[in-house]
Amino acid sequence: MILTDDQKALQETARRFSRERLLPDYQKREKLGVLDRALIREMGSLGLLGTDIPEQLGGLGVDGVTTGLIAEELAYGDFNISGVAVAISLLGAIIMRNAKQSVIDEWVPRMTRGEAIIGICVTEPRGGSDAANLQLRARVDEDHYVVNGEKTSITFADCADAFLVFARTGRPEDGARGVSALFIPAESRGVQVTRFDDVGSRVTGRGSVFFDDVRVPFNHRVGDEGGGFTQVMQGFDYSRALIALQCVGAAQASLDEAWLYARERQAFGRPIGQFQGVSFPLAEGDSSIAAIRQLSYHALSLRDAGLPHTAEAAMVKWMGPKTAFDVIHQCLLTFGHYGWSKDLPHQQRMRDVMGLEIGDGTAGVMKQIIARERIGRAAVQYV
Repeated sequence: MILTDDQKALQETARRFSRERLLPDYQKREKLGVLDRALIREMGSLGLLGTDIPEQLGGLGVDGVTTGLIAEELAYGDFNISGVAVAISLLGAIIMRNAKQSVIDEWVPRMTRGEAIIGICVTEPRGGSDAANLQLRARVDEDHYVVNGEKTSITFADCADAFLVFARTGRPEDGARGVSALFIPAESRGVQVTRFDDVGSRVTGRGSVFFDDVRVPFNHRVGDEGGGFTQVMQGFDYSRALIALQCVGAAQASLDEAWLYARERQAFGRPIGQFQGVSFPLAEGDSSIAAIRQLSYHALSLRDAGLPHTAEAAMVKWMGPKTAFDVIHQCLLTFGHYGWSKDLPHQQRMRDVMGLEIGDGTAGVMKQIIARERIGRAAVQYV
């Protein structure tokens, strides 16, 4: 992939910020377990958030490939902080495409400045990928919707400033066609949140969001009534490619550290990198990560050209987290007993990327999507 001078300049800005500001305190931030909002605002001031959002709304107006370059570089330093940038690109695009102008004008510039974080609420206690079974309801009361129910496994649950919530506005038998998307500020009366004690990604957090007679004005509906799920979910092809690049960035950081260690660590009178048992697994990992990187950018380039990219995005979404986990695991083993210590970041990267083997679509769902794209809905009717 040949980059333009502008892309190289943005990539270098993100790379420098990642190495100098994110990487040194990656593990310290996990111990604190709190999202550093000042750091997010600093990213906004550097133009690293919502880069694909138009300039009049605070972004840079760049394409998806350039946004991917930034996501990968940020993830090299801190996988979780990179997730904030990915979420802002995903939600910013969804809001701009489907929301009322009043919501766009109030919230999107705040997102690009790093002053607002939005959580997306799809999953419920009884399921996540099956839109036809969503239970959270929004009934009409004069010029408002009244929302009742629970969403769970929500990233940013306890630190989001607003939520994009999928709610059933139609009959249960309408399935996905009876689901609407509503934009609900976190400070709305009747909204309560909890936080889970997760294995990884403790900085961004995950939890449940409860809605108890929450009143949402009609102009906060995102997309058509009953069409929200179909309209909004179209944006997920984009975020799936960005998520894969997050995983690539984290794995590349561990690979670079492992290669350096293999060059410097001595055993039996020579660097351990001279032993094929050490160097070959790293070479295989580097090759796999390079392949996923290229397919991810290919998916983004298809998007930028207005071409179908659903299958390619689903491919990298299931391959990215799984391969990154395996590669980081091998890097940890390369360090021997040092790698087993929490003093080194490999164990944290493993735990962080593993979460995306579940979140934003499991490997099974991604493979069903690929099958549907290749042989049609008749073969996988439930996707």
